[in-house]
Amino acid sequence: MKTNILKKPLTTPPEIEKLKIIDDVFSDSLDYLKPQFTADLDTYLQRLWHANPEIYKILKSSTTLEKSREKLYDYVNKEEIKVFALDNDLHILEKSVVRECIRTFRSVIGPINEKRTKTSALDYLWKLARGKKKTIIKEISVGFLLEFINLFKGIAGKSNIYYESEEAKKGIPLYLTLSGREAANERTKRLDELGASMRKYFKKYPSGLDKDVKGWREENKRRILKYFNADLTQWNDYKWQLRNVIHSSEPLVKLIELTANQKQAIQLAERHKIPFGITPYYLSLMDRNLSIGYDHAIRAQVIPSLEYVEKMIKYTKERKILFDFMGEHDTSPIELVTRRYPGIAIIKPYNSCAQICVYCQRNWEIDPVTETKALATEEALNNAIEWFTRHPSIGDVLITGGDPLILSDEKLLDIIDRFSKLPFIYRIRIGTRTPVVLPMRFSDSLIENISKYNKCGKREVTIVTHFEHSYEVTPEVCELTNKIKRSGISIYNQQVFTIENSRKFETAKLRKDLRMIGVDPYYNFNMKGKEEMQRFKVPIARILQEVKEEARQLPGLDRTDEPVFNVPKLGKNHLRAWQDHRVVMILPDGSRVYEFHPWEKNITPTPPFNYVDVPIYKYLEELASRGENMRDYRTIWYYY
Repeated sequence: MKTNILKKPLTTPPEIEKLKIIDDVFSDSLDYLKPQFTADLDTYLQRLWHANPEIYKILKSSTTLEKSREKLYDYVNKEEIKVFALDNDLHILEKSVVRECIRTFRSVIGPINEKRTKTSALDYLWKLARGKKKTIIKEISVGFLLEFINLFKGIAGKSNIYYESEEAKKGIPLYLTLSGREAANERTKRLDELGASMRKYFKKYPSGLDKDVKGWREENKRRILKYFNADLTQWNDYKWQLRNVIHSSEPLVKLIELTANQKQAIQLAERHKIPFGITPYYLSLMDRNLSIGYDHAIRAQVIPSLEYVEKMIKYTKERKILFDFMGEHDTSPIELVTRRYPGIAIIKPYNSCAQICVYCQRNWEIDPVTETKALATEEALNNAIEWFTRHPSIGDVLITGGDPLILSDEKLLDIIDRFSKLPFIYRIRIGTRTPVVLPMRFSDSLIENISKYNKCGKREVTIVTHFEHSYEVTPEVCELTNKIKRSGISIYNQQVFTIENSRKFETAKLRKDLRMIGVDPYYNFNMKGKEEMQRFKVPIARILQEVKEEARQLPGLDRTDEPVFNVPKLGKNHLRAWQDHRVVMILPDGSRVYEFHPWEKNITPTPPFNYVDVPIYKYLEELASRGENMRDYRTIWYYY
């Protein structure tokens, strides 16, 4: 076990003198995440009190919870005033951390937030400091203590984000003390270091354009064609691909290596009619052997976990209510239509896709691949389009589903044509994942016919798709996106930020690879919400960290996407905006509770939404189990 020993004994409180401390943030390997590490909560509790002895003294000496609250507000007010004092020698960036931590702490100990969340983190802390550990120690987790260890350090100006061995003091980098060419050369040294570090990470995430990967996939294609007794002409026919979508474990077992859990999950899904399907093309993107491991994000999208399938089975009857996280039941004014904003609405003419994504937002309603009933009735479609004629404030329509590209060319073009005749529609978006999972769907004639509805200065037609990982960027996709771009149609990407693409610089690499094939990063959706998707979720702190520490190192044209959280029933909350969300509580399991404000803020008094996030500690545990270096994520605690 790696420890640090305090060199100077603390004068107060005596309970933490000569304390051996776990290096919980800066350790190379985060020993406490290893299975063989057996330190109990007492060790973390001691670490908590060492993080801010002043807070410990206040909690310990307060005879009532309300007195401790009053004294803590008094303390943080004074600490905040100190930040603005002339003789405060903390670095200005460390002062910023102090202010953000104080702001968060004030919110967490606020009585109104305790009432709304039915939890009091302060009560737990007060009882722990007052020696009532035995009554509550089983209720709290390491994740809870680590949240407050870092929060307390931040309030004390000891986050050590910028220096690992000492507090960040006033001062400026060497290159700012120089001038002219000498300053530029010194600055270049630092920028070269950052660039080299980024390239090192990029090498961990090959794309499908890499020479070795292309070779593996050609071999995969040959094996799949042999299994289906087919040829290249059939392979390049999207209808053949759809007819041979894989619905069972048998082809997978014969064509790629599966874990025992994956086999069981697929068989259960098949038996209980849980939508499941993989196109032969997308299967060819998977590594034949598990030991290669580059395809983890691809497998995770379409091969359901056992936990997922069991939850879907358990809640079969309640699925349409429990799994409708976005509240589409309450934002659908007419069948096939969803509307959350004044200027745009969604129409869903087809209720399935070429293949099913495990974490689909609409998994509660999606039909199996190629299911006949997935196609909207003519009456429902006519009623939906007629509804748009009565709402001329909608200028942007998103044709999605499901996936509208599963429709025939004639049906799809008819829908586009009907919207093009509405004079107030200035943009038609086509939401489809076929460029990623079925690139052969786009024939030259289809692209040409869609592009005819692009009218400069009058109407725009765009494609919005979902690339999740660089491993999905292939020569076939590159050829397709080039054809689409040459036709004058723009392509935008909406990524879902999950455990499978959230490693250091993993999403940054995807942005770069997308731009190289002509796809613009558009949104990065925080993985949200539902019980059956728990294993995919990433803390909001991580998406904020990714934007600031990784995406920010890319050129501006590569980082055009916006990190967002979709607020149920209301719509997107822009995560960069502090004024639109805040942490209001930390639960005993280490989960943060966020209060998200609606997009209508400052326009109409729409109520906010409280969301329980996945604990940072649990997320770091998962990364550690995947061999990640925890030092890469050490600042995650300070993103709120």
